Amino acid sequence: MKRLFDIVISLIAIILLLPLLLGISLVVFFHLGSPFLFKQQRPGLGGKPFTMIKFRSMKDAFDQKGNQLPDSDRLTKFGMKLRSTSLDELPGLISVLKGDMSLVGPRPLLMEYLPLYNDRQAIRHNVRPGITGWAQVNGRNAISWEQKFEYDAWYVENQSFALDVKILILTVIKVLRKDDISAEGHVTVEPFKGEPHE
Repeated sequence: MKRLFDIVISLIAIILLLPLLLGISLVVFFHLGSPFLFKQQRPGLGGKPFTMIKFRSMKDAFDQKGNQLPDSDRLTKFGMKLRSTSLDELPGLISVLKGDMSLVGPRPLLMEYLPLYNDRQAIRHNVRPGITGWAQVNGRNAISWEQKFEYDAWYVENQSFALDVKILILTVIKVLRKDDISAEGHVTVEPFKGEPHE
């Protein structure tokens, strides 16, 4: 039922939002150049890698040694506005239609985080990653990694169709309010470094 719901809703959304998707593509290209999509390998169901796509919100900028500059130096005013509306996430609907993602589930994080998870945190990969999730409607980037992973684990253990609908409704409210876009002191979110050691 969840997969059927994902297919139907994502297909309808892509068709209805096609003019908006094309318009954003042109605006991103105008502000940031080519490519207008950001692509990156992320762990999906079972930790299997897939290519996540979003609209670009950062410029390519490197130091004299060829190292990529921090997010704070690459995120433009246009990019911040794009992220604040969550419109940068719309290409994820294609990943949902393909089956790499779900509308609702734990957000797909970086491949380099995989060996850093403890057993409970790792169960986030027992389901497809989502465009939105329980952690996103309960603090998003404004909460700690520990809180975020606990919300993800709770979702995996308590997932249901009714819960997914509730999360989607709460997501719309969060997006309209532009809540919890960034972590305190960061333009996005601080990197996950694993469990603290005594």
